[in-house]
Amino acid sequence: MNTRERFLRCMRFQSVDRPPNFELGYWGQTVERWLSEGMPKEAYPWETEHDRLGIRVGRRKYEGPLYGHAYFGIEDRPCVPLELFALPPFQVQVLEETDRYVLHRDEDGILRQALKEGTVRGTRPSMDTYLDFPVKTREDFEEMKKRYDPRDPRRYPEDWPEFLSRYGGDRTVPLCAVPNGTVGFYSLARRWMGTVGLSRAFFTQPGLVHEMMDFIADFIMEATHKALHEVQPDYFNFFEDFAHTGGPHMSPRLFKEFFLPGYGLVTGFLRRHGVEIIWLDSDGNVEPLIPLLIEAGITCLWPLEAAAGMDPREVRRKHGRALALSGGIDKRELARGKEAIERELRSKIPGLLAEGGYIPTLDHSFPPDISYENFRYYLQAKMKAMEDT
Repeated sequence: MNTRERFLRCMRFQSVDRPPNFELGYWGQTVERWLSEGMPKEAYPWETEHDRLGIRVGRRKYEGPLYGHAYFGIEDRPCVPLELFALPPFQVQVLEETDRYVLHRDEDGILRQALKEGTVRGTRPSMDTYLDFPVKTREDFEEMKKRYDPRDPRRYPEDWPEFLSRYGGDRTVPLCAVPNGTVGFYSLARRWMGTVGLSRAFFTQPGLVHEMMDFIADFIMEATHKALHEVQPDYFNFFEDFAHTGGPHMSPRLFKEFFLPGYGLVTGFLRRHGVEIIWLDSDGNVEPLIPLLIEAGITCLWPLEAAAGMDPREVRRKHGRALALSGGIDKRELARGKEAIERELRSKIPGLLAEGGYIPTLDHSFPPDISYENFRYYLQAKMKAMEDT
C-alpha cells in the first residue's frame, strides 16, 4: 500500500498493512539540539522563514518538515497551497525593540510583544503577548472583509498548473484541501478579535459574531471551490485551537448557537464535492464539544493533547467509530527515556489499531526536551508497533 491508500483506509476504518507514518514537526530549538547531538545537516535542509526577531515577513510556504520528512521515514501529506490569510496583508511594523523583546504589528494587524531571548529558527521559547486586535466594531469588520476576498487570484499560486500536474492525477500521498493552521471558524474570528474580544462578543455583540460566522463559511466555500473541482483533495482540515487544558473556550450552548450552522454548511459543501474526510485540529481538551463536532460533520480529531486529558482510548470508548483519531502519543514520555517510550506506545497503539480508524502520532510537535537519541528510538519503536499489530 502507498501512503494515500493507507490514509484513506484508516479514515474509513478499513484494514491496512500499517497506518501512515505521520508526525507534525519540530521546534526550532529542537532542531538545534539534535544538530548538536549528531543529526546530520543534510537531514534538515530547510531554512527558517523568520528573521532574527522571529517575525513572519512574507507569506507562509506550505512545505517542509511539517508535511513529511523523508530522511526519517516520516511520510508526506501535502496541502493545496491556498493563501487564506489577509490580502493584502497588513504592513509589518516594528514599534519598539530591546535586548529582550520586540513590539510589532504583524501581517494580520495584531499588535504583539515577542520575546527575543531564546528564539531559534523562528521559534520563540514562549507565546507572544497579544496586545491589540484589528476588529472591535462592525465597521472594523467591514474593513477586514475587504482583505478576505475569496476570489482574489492571489489566493492560488502562480505555479498552479504545475501543482495540478503533480497532484491532480493518480497520487501516492493524501492531499489536504487547505494548508494546516490557516482557516477555521473560531481561529479566524479570534485572529480578528482576539480570545478575550471574541469571548466578550458572544454576549455583547452576538449579531456581529453571527455575521462573522456566515462570512467565514462563504469565504471557505468560495476560496476552495476551484481546488475542489480541479485537484479533488482527499480531506479537509479545520484549524481551530479553541480549547485549553481545562476545556473549550466556549460552552456547548455557545458552540451550538454560533458555530454549528456554519460547520454544517461547509461540511455539507465539502461532501457534495467529494470530500468526506474532515479533520479538526485543536489543542487542549475539547471533550465537551465532541458530540456537537460529530453533529457538525467532523470525522477525525487531532492531535489529542495528552497533557490536557485527551486520551485517544477514552475518546474511542465514549464515541466509538463516529470519529477517526490521529495523535495522542504523550510527548512528555519521549523525554523520559526508552522504557517510557515503549510503555506509552504499548498502552495505546495495539488496542486502537485493532479497532481501526487511528493514526499514531505525537500529540503535537517535538519540543526541545526530547533528545535526538530518544526521537530516533521513538520512530523505530512506533514503526515496529504499527507493523506488528
